[in-house]
Amino acid sequence: MANTSSRTLRLLSLLQTHRYWPGGELADRLEVSVRTLRRDIERLRDLGYPVTASRGVDGGYQLAAGAALPPLVLDDEEAVAIAVGLQTAAQGGIAGIAETSVRALGKVAAVMPPRLRKRVEALGAVTQPAGVPGGPAVDPRILTGLAEACRAEERIEFGYTAADGAVTQRLAEPLRLVPLGRRWYLVAYDLHRHDWRSFRLDRMEAPSCTGVRFRPRELPAADAAAYVRASVGKRAPGFTIEFRVDAPEERVRAAIGRYARIESDGAATIVRMEAESLDWPAMAIAVLDAPVTVVRPPELVDHVAAWARNLARVRS
Repeated sequence: MANTSSRTLRLLSLLQTHRYWPGGELADRLEVSVRTLRRDIERLRDLGYPVTASRGVDGGYQLAAGAALPPLVLDDEEAVAIAVGLQTAAQGGIAGIAETSVRALGKVAAVMPPRLRKRVEALGAVTQPAGVPGGPAVDPRILTGLAEACRAEERIEFGYTAADGAVTQRLAEPLRLVPLGRRWYLVAYDLHRHDWRSFRLDRMEAPSCTGVRFRPRELPAADAAAYVRASVGKRAPGFTIEFRVDAPEERVRAAIGRYARIESDGAATIVRMEAESLDWPAMAIAVLDAPVTVVRPPELVDHVAAWARNLARVRS
């Protein structure tokens, strides 16, 4: 059994990655008795962590929101991932969050060990994000609220505006959030329509948790991202894009990896994406500044050529 200090850190890490833990399951994960678990919980409370407990047969523990944010337990990769995520958020994409992300990034970097700080700074120095203008803004409160509902496996209700402008009230079991292209989607089981749906976050109005827990159903797809790509394709057939870039995979991924699927076959870097128009793929090709061979659709070649002609007319 781990010593008390390391076990306490392990307990804190588990509480931070799962909203609610049944007492017996949590004790089993720590390989301690339920009585020892209670003592460890009290130790965390003494350190300022607001751990709430529910009694009864199904009693358990969860880390509640407190008056102040206690120190987080992060390993090296998690710390770097948080810093990179804040850098990405600071570039835009979520309404009103850029300035907050910059402040948070400064705080995270300030407490990082030098070796991790160098990794984050190096990544930021060589990364050039390809912003996508004109995409709908997502309210960060909606984004974080839905993420919490997904993690807690709690039903939500919300208003939703369809593509034709019709507004309906929905009751759903949220599963995953998926960013695709310029938009965020929620994959959820619609309890009114008794089927899976993907909802655009910018069309959701006042989502709220109902307090009712659910057991996740089986998604009829390999994963949530695959489901969204398939459902978006059915609703709005646009273009399936594929092109080959004569540039290193790391460079291509740094430039447009947020908006496309990137892989290498050894000879070139392959880029695949779905788009409602050819403007964004043309922009992606332009920012790469490398030789590109279009695989599909063939009309993308003419579209890029038209862009080139228009840009050539620009004068100072």
